[in-house]
Amino acid sequence: MSITIAAVIPLYNGEPFIGAALHSVLAQTRPADEVIVVNDGSTDEGPAIVEEIARHHPVRLMHKPNGGQSSARNLAIRSTTCSHIALLDQDDVWYEDHLAALHQPFVDAEIRRLGLVYGNLDQIDRNGRLITEHCLDQVPTPHPKRSLMQCLQHDMFILPGASLVDRQAMLDAGLFDERLSGYEDDDLFVRLYSMGVKSCYLDKSVTMWRIYPESTSFSARMARSRMIYFHKLIEAHPDEPRLGLFWRRDVIAPRFTSILRSEFLQASKAADFDRALRAWDDLKTVAPYMKKRVQMRIRLVGPLIEATLAGPLTSVARRLLRHALR
Repeated sequence: MSITIAAVIPLYNGEPFIGAALHSVLAQTRPADEVIVVNDGSTDEGPAIVEEIARHHPVRLMHKPNGGQSSARNLAIRSTTCSHIALLDQDDVWYEDHLAALHQPFVDAEIRRLGLVYGNLDQIDRNGRLITEHCLDQVPTPHPKRSLMQCLQHDMFILPGASLVDRQAMLDAGLFDERLSGYEDDDLFVRLYSMGVKSCYLDKSVTMWRIYPESTSFSARMARSRMIYFHKLIEAHPDEPRLGLFWRRDVIAPRFTSILRSEFLQASKAADFDRALRAWDDLKTVAPYMKKRVQMRIRLVGPLIEATLAGPLTSVARRLLRHALR
């Protein structure tokens, strides 16, 4: 099977990292057929760095008002005629055999309806120092996904920057939800799975994933996006008692409860009370979908958690939350 690949990088105030990201795309042993950077309303010198690189390499720089990473990706996906899309975030880096590895299963054509190939990744810090190899070996979800349950009960841990996706499948699924700036990848990949699009996982690190305190993984925007995604899942997957399937009670609510519990405890210990309050408010949103006994405990201890959340008694709030969610 012959495929063409468009490398897509959304750019928003990525001056410190965009050069390294773009050079990693241009250094591929299997070159991309098109390289697209979408400037999503940057106010720093990131676009100028791309323009300088584009003077010497075939890079297309597109410009749009700031609308978020999802809208930037969608613009590039719609504009290309390539058959497959290779995504990269502005602060991540591809290994030189990234495209060669990910495109091979499509060429082999051994998996029916294959639409997504993704690999493992290595975590680096802000300065590019290696922190952890093969990060996906440490997460609680299997690869590739073989059931909707596996897609919903944990974060997917399919990094867009470690993926190669069939463009037509993405278009058929409706592309990225432009309301989301976080969880937009999980949202799309769940929809692809539900459509019957098959995936292939390579247990090989193909990407360097940069995690640092200012990255979007820790932002308020990510927290808002998480709850939009929660509501989307709740709406799309009602409980089905006759079939013994309790998607909301037994799968979706426990997943988000675990995430929010961790966020509350971490924020409380760091005396980041605004973040802790946001996590608590989000937990109250999830509570109606939890098991009845957990709902009851939250109602009982909720006023005490709110009274002790900020200030010198915050450790009491942490103990109360652990009790309520046990």
